[in-house]
Amino acid sequence: MIACIVIPGFELRAALRARPALALRPAALAPVEGEEPLIGPVTAAAEAAGVRPGMRLGEALATCPSLALVEPDPAGAERAWEEIVRRLEDVGIAVEPVGQGCAYFDTRGVERLYGGVEGALRRALSAVGSSWDPRAGAAERRFAALAAANVARPGQALVVADGRTAGFLAPLPLELLPLEQRRRDELAELGIRRVGDLASLPAAAVGERLGADGRRAWDLARGARGRRVRARRPAAELAEVLEFPEAVGNELTLRRALSVLLDGLLARPERADRLVRKLALSARLVGGGSWRRTLTLREPSAERDRLRVALGPKLTELPAPVVALTLEAVELARSTGRQLELVKPEGDELASRLGEGLRQVRASTGGGAVCTVVEVAPWSRIPEQRALLVARDE
Repeated sequence: MIACIVIPGFELRAALRARPALALRPAALAPVEGEEPLIGPVTAAAEAAGVRPGMRLGEALATCPSLALVEPDPAGAERAWEEIVRRLEDVGIAVEPVGQGCAYFDTRGVERLYGGVEGALRRALSAVGSSWDPRAGAAERRFAALAAANVARPGQALVVADGRTAGFLAPLPLELLPLEQRRRDELAELGIRRVGDLASLPAAAVGERLGADGRRAWDLARGARGRRVRARRPAAELAEVLEFPEAVGNELTLRRALSVLLDGLLARPERADRLVRKLALSARLVGGGSWRRTLTLREPSAERDRLRVALGPKLTELPAPVVALTLEAVELARSTGRQLELVKPEGDELASRLGEGLRQVRASTGGGAVCTVVEVAPWSRIPEQRALLVARDE
């Protein structure tokens, strides 16, 4: 079966680790500077006061004047999530993270080890830790497993039998489906507020009104079988940290610090001369919170000057002086070099190049970003029904 682990409001929980007293008070994750002023996840006390995630900041403060705003800590959240994923991998679970606070895994590899599906789910919840209030769900289909995890109570594992999938999904809200808010509002105006309401509609009508995204949501609502779980490759454990005796905001000093971090990272023996495909630059800010940016290279490289030029512009995006700077090698290439050729590649070599390009795209945008078009009804007059986008495997 396919299992899903969910930690609601993970970004807020990670930011509250430094301020645990706020967990019992009305609090919400503050908007990111430079973006639309919408609050993020909220605590249970804030939700009881009428505050909802996605509210505009002014509306949230008017609803709950005592609302405390927590500065986002993206670097801390990334570290915390990586720790959780590694703990799951340490107990033998091959994990496919799909975002911070949500991960899938196939229970078949660990059912015999932990005494069945429920035993594997309990072991996974134990590995995550009770302090995160994780929920687990399992089903024969990915979306049903995700829905089960969202319905489960904190610390609970919910298993949905294959024959009960349709009945289980029917009363659930449309918010679980991957639809834009305007599409949900459009469906609500038509009286469609539950997953079962959408599943009962004709496929042609859904495709004509909502397009390809609506047709995919309809397939999920009907219990369509999702793609298999693709466990991630073990992440590279390469990171260099530089702490400053006092807050630094001078760009020249930061660029010199970046050069020192690059030299240390490239000299690490664990790299084994492999090229770097993806880097992450993070900083601890002077006023609290953190900052993090990632960079995926078009071609893997270990050239110091090239990496320095690529990372340099990221330093101009720092919102405040920093007290510590960290450079991580998030993903390394499999090879240690690249052989040039005199003739145009073809056959197996060309397929290898294409596969390498697909891996670069996945490293940049995450799993499920590379899709292929599959014809299902070429005779149809409706474009959305002629073909579907299906996640492409390697």
